[in-house]
Order: sequence, then structure tokens, then C-alpha cells
Amino acid sequence: MKDFLITPLFGIVLSIVAFEVGIFINKKTGLAVCNAFLISILLIIGFLTVFQISQQSFNIGGDIISFFLGPATVILAVPIYKQLTLLKANLLPVLVGITAGCVTAITSIIGFSKLFKLQAVLCASLVPKSVTTPIGIEVSKEIGGIPAITVAAIIITGIVGAVFAPIVCRIFHIKDKVAVGIAIGASSHAIGTTKALELGETEGAMSGLTIGIAGLITVLLAPILIKWLL
Repeated sequence: MKDFLITPLFGIVLSIVAFEVGIFINKKTGLAVCNAFLISILLIIGFLTVFQISQQSFNIGGDIISFFLGPATVILAVPIYKQLTLLKANLLPVLVGITAGCVTAITSIIGFSKLFKLQAVLCASLVPKSVTTPIGIEVSKEIGGIPAITVAAIIITGIVGAVFAPIVCRIFHIKDKVAVGIAIGASSHAIGTTKALELGETEGAMSGLTIGIAGLITVLLAPILIKWLL
């Protein structure tokens, strides 16, 4: 058993099993807060804690999975390509809306970090909270953040967005399907997009499209804005 714990297979198997359990619970409950990603993280932490297994042992295999997060980002080109016609028809409002969402997400974090006097490293870790995990991790590294904190912030942001996005849209009478999709995708990435898909095909498509574009815009703007404003 000890030999198994120091092989890459341990971290890989544990991650897959935990995520499958998370998917099962999410489907059974149907609750946005029971996100498969969040559940799998909690299960892994619990397992390592109960059986007193070091993080280093898990990371032998876990780091292999993390390595593929970067290449997996390429898949974000798929929703952009599939919705190319819709993007062309609404190019200007889509780009302006996504850019506004990215700028708001970044500047609000910087503003609140100053207000609550957070350390610069914490601010940098929270700045990429509204983009998909692979991009968020790389942005966090580039601007001096802590990727682990960034991942936690991304998950929480996504769950909050999935839960409250429909409520916010109703309160402010946002009925345009393209606008709803852009708002959800720009603020709560892939987890929010799962809720957008429930709202409608157009909302889901625009939210999925926004994930990729918002990631690109954040990569460009985050280092500049954090340098100017922090």
C-alpha cells in the first residue's frame, strides 16, 4: 500500500474517483451548490486528512493532471467556432459586454483589496476569480498570486454565479438572451454556464462563448490593471 501511495497512479485514481462521486451527487441533488468540482476537492482533502497521507504523495499524480489543464484550455476555441455566426451578428455588443465584465471583475477585486487592506499576494490571487480554472491559474502565477487560492476563488465565484445569476437577471429585468449569457459567462465561467444552459440554448451558447473570450481579455488586462491600480 505504501508503494502505491508514492506512485503517480495514486493521485490520478483518487482525483478521478472523487470527481465521479461529485458528478453523481450533483446529478442526484440537482443543486448548484453541490458542484462536482467542489465536492471532489472536499473528498480528496478529507481522504488525505483521515488517512494522514501527505500532500506530496498526492501531488505525484495530481501534478500530472494539473499539467493537462493548460492544453485543455484549447478546447475553449470550440464554443467560439460553433457560435461564430451569432458572434458576427452581435460582435460589437458582445465584445464590449465581455470587456466590461472583465474590467469590473478585476477592478472590483483590487478596490476591495485596498479597502480591506489585503496583502498584494492575496489580491493577485483573487483577480482571476471570474475566468476558467486553467487560465486563472496561469494568470495568477504571472501576476504573483497563489494558484491554490485562485482555484478556491474560482470555484466559489462559479457556484455563487450559478445560484444567484437568474435571480439578479429577474431583479434587473434582463431579458435579452445574449445579454444574460454574456453576463453569466463573464462573471462565473464554466460553473455558471451550466446554469445558463438550463435557462436556454442561446444563453448557454453565449455563456460558453464568453468563457474563452473573457479568458483572453483577462490575460491581457489583468497584469496591466493590477500594476496601475494596486
